[in-house]
Amino acid sequence: MRRTSVSRLLGKKKWLGALLGLAVAFGAAGCGNSADKQMLQGEVEPPKARSATEQVGQAGAQGELQTAKSTVYPLKISDSTGKEFTFEKAPERIVSVSPSETEILFALGLGDRVIGVSDFCDYPAEAAAKPKMGSIVKPNEEALLAANADVILSGVSLNMPAVEHLRELKLSVFKVEPKTMDDVMNNILMFGQIFDKQEQAENIVGSMKADRQKVTDAVKQLTPEQRKRVFVEFAPGWTVGKGEYIDELVTLAGGVNIAADTEGYAQFNEEQVIAANPQVILYPHNLVDDSSKKTMDQIIRERSGWAQIDAIKNNRLVGLDTNIISRPGPRLGEALVAVAKGLYPALVK
Repeated sequence: MRRTSVSRLLGKKKWLGALLGLAVAFGAAGCGNSADKQMLQGEVEPPKARSATEQVGQAGAQGELQTAKSTVYPLKISDSTGKEFTFEKAPERIVSVSPSETEILFALGLGDRVIGVSDFCDYPAEAAAKPKMGSIVKPNEEALLAANADVILSGVSLNMPAVEHLRELKLSVFKVEPKTMDDVMNNILMFGQIFDKQEQAENIVGSMKADRQKVTDAVKQLTPEQRKRVFVEFAPGWTVGKGEYIDELVTLAGGVNIAADTEGYAQFNEEQVIAANPQVILYPHNLVDDSSKKTMDQIIRERSGWAQIDAIKNNRLVGLDTNIISRPGPRLGEALVAVAKGLYPALVK
């Protein structure tokens, strides 16, 4: 059984960090240290995380005003690790070591309060100019301590041992770990509460819900037989299964993920992909393999035996913007629309 070499993943620092700034811990393996490689290979068990829905719901149970446009302080709210935070006022000095959360902060209009970001935070352009705080899986402790932030936001890429270590240094690390689109939207609403930007948060979420409704309306008449079989290759040799938001995007867009029987992010078997015969293959279009210098679509098309796959025979390889698809943040609605257009261009305009 052939597998694409993991070494390809470990060579491309920049795109891997950006790809999984989710955004996603596996991408950080491009940083090359042993902790990063462990996360990529699944040797570090992810933390047990409560959903963002539960977090926002808890705040409501504690008497916080969910619908008010101005936050009432002190505000008590828990992050995905279960740690309770009490905010006496809206934090004024904010650090984000996750590209997804950085995008949320700027979308909420908080750019002037952001005093540091991860090495991979590059959107919007103003974020790239902020002081750098290190990688998404192993931030620079000295830089974080010197920043004297009121709160440090982390996402899915920072594992629990790293979070606990930073907390031992008396750093206020607030972690989120979204698994669904609803989680992402609830995180945005939660940040709207914390930072007293509730109207802005509601507007962002409203736009994301509109994108989701647009897509689900467009594909709702599809019969089970009409739903496309989809394969997602987010990095050479790696796919995504159930329990992650990318799998949900495929489902919402009317597709059937052929890796849905796989849990989370995993290496795939090439023969099994051939047997599943996907009708559409989704991949990051702005990714070039560091060792071969080939683009992802070249790598996919040149694999032995893959010419017989329907997606390749019918030229249905769909390239998606790496950052939009890999960051569970305010642009996730755009990512969903892009996936749906890739699957059903005649239905989703």
